[in-house]
Amino acid sequence: MIQLNNISKSFGGQNLYEDISFTLGPKERIGLVGRNGSGKSTLFKIITGEMSYDGGSINIPKSYKIGYLRQHLEFSKSTVLEECIESLSEEEKFDHYKAEKILSGLGFSEEDMQKEPASFSGGYQIRINLTKCLLEAPNLLLLDEPTNYLDIISLRWLKNFLKNYQGEVILITHDRDFMDDVVTHTMGLSRGGLKKIKGDTVKFYERLLEEEQLYEQTRANQEKKKKELMAFVDRFRAKASKATQAQSRLKQLQKMGTMDELSKEGNLGFSFRYTECPGKTVLNADNLSFSYDGTEQNLLFKNLKLDIKREDCIGIIGKNGKGKSTLLNVLTGELSKNSGEIKYHPSAQVGHFGQTNINRLSDANSIVAEITSSNSDLGISEVRSICGSMMFEGELADKKISVLSGGEKSRVMLGKILAHKSNILFLDEPTNHLDMESVETLCEKLEQFPGAIVLVTHNEMFLRRLANRLVVFREGGAEVFEGSYDEFLEKVGWEEESAGEDVSEKVEKISRKDLKRLRADLISERSKETKDLKKRMDELESDIFAKEEKIDEINDQMLEASSSGDNKKISELSRNLGVLQKLLDIEYEELSTITDKHEEIIQSFEDRLNELEN
Repeated sequence: MIQLNNISKSFGGQNLYEDISFTLGPKERIGLVGRNGSGKSTLFKIITGEMSYDGGSINIPKSYKIGYLRQHLEFSKSTVLEECIESLSEEEKFDHYKAEKILSGLGFSEEDMQKEPASFSGGYQIRINLTKCLLEAPNLLLLDEPTNYLDIISLRWLKNFLKNYQGEVILITHDRDFMDDVVTHTMGLSRGGLKKIKGDTVKFYERLLEEEQLYEQTRANQEKKKKELMAFVDRFRAKASKATQAQSRLKQLQKMGTMDELSKEGNLGFSFRYTECPGKTVLNADNLSFSYDGTEQNLLFKNLKLDIKREDCIGIIGKNGKGKSTLLNVLTGELSKNSGEIKYHPSAQVGHFGQTNINRLSDANSIVAEITSSNSDLGISEVRSICGSMMFEGELADKKISVLSGGEKSRVMLGKILAHKSNILFLDEPTNHLDMESVETLCEKLEQFPGAIVLVTHNEMFLRRLANRLVVFREGGAEVFEGSYDEFLEKVGWEEESAGEDVSEKVEKISRKDLKRLRADLISERSKETKDLKKRMDELESDIFAKEEKIDEINDQMLEASSSGDNKKISELSRNLGVLQKLLDIEYEELSTITDKHEEIIQSFEDRLNELEN
């Protein structure tokens, strides 16, 4: 367990947060939310000691081990497997299967495990770091946007891994669906403060909204009261007969203090400019094939046929490196196909968000100039309005592209799409640099977009809410699936997930002789952990039963007293009934809390037992 007490942090004289506190309890998995710039990653660095803080204290037990997913890439071994095995303790290093199981889950084949770490792309090198972090099995895992580097299959594997993790987890991710499936608690940074609740992001944002509405209502009532008091003071302080009362009101006014109006938090705004396409089909691709070297042997997809209707949303899914972004670039003309035919409707207007587009932003241009280049018909006020919706307000819109971060360049590219009229959108991982609130807003606006959408994403929430058809990349090519993402999971599923389970057969073979012992140990540990809770639950249930019987008895006595008109007896019985009812309410609340805790522990052990057997 760790505690942060009244932590404050500022940059350049501006407070990031002030006097924030929280306690991380045993086996809690916390989702850390907040807008970009609210200080989520900074909080991780404060916890790990990589960054100092201005005030407060942090209590971390000496033996408590913290694992942090690092972006720094430095490898010392000649193979991926050897590199990852180094993260195991000395007594575990012979258990290669532990490293193999996690590497397989994160998308590495057995052949990949024997390659040099440096031979992989940056995204896969981050996966190696993630594997090393998970293998260390720290008390606390700090994961900052781990889903950015994963394809949809690895993401689903990591989700299950974290749900069964026996330590604590604090997770930052813009993928709300992923977070809600994993966490036991949600904690949010907002307006320099920190709030933690039990439950998912839905409960968190509901609670936050309720509290903000209550605050604003209280503030409005206070302002109204202050105006009334001030009006009384102004009216009567000059009159001798009312001077004392006016002075009293003035003192009351001074004691009230001031509740500041809640500051407005910036959020991205998406307003797509749609232009009508009269045809039923916007794009037709027939017998489409592509390879980077132009050979048949290395085709990423072959003879692909895809008709895109004007209201379709096509989700392109599959493992990384199989050709999802490539297909998008072939369809938009960024890459030349090997064979096949692509026909657009004459009225088709394309909006394209992709990594190649971002790389072609002109460093010499300002943000205003870059967005203007997307639609020269827009006036400067309209362009600056789009800049503002992408959170480049005022002078920020005059910044040069050359000084922008990767996330800021992504927002400029999104702004260019908003400026351009379109009826078919091609979007390649548009959520990677957005915070959770902006992702939700983008999803809502895409749901409302009347044109066609072709979307590469690993975000399952996007796929569930938007896609009505899929292009699925598997070993050996791509094929169209006519149906939603949920229908795909139900009817087809990811064969890689079941294939990944084959790697774990080594675990079963190695540990089968210990399985009975481990199971017995877990059951014994479960009994010890739940013993006191079960005892208290039995006591409470017995007490509650006795009190409810007593309440029934008093109610009968009150009926008799009422019939005989014995008011004194009725009064005495009413007092006794009130006391009993209060005690009963307290015991019911305690029983509810303890029952939840008991069920949570039982479920945790059930998950561990299932993991042993699967």
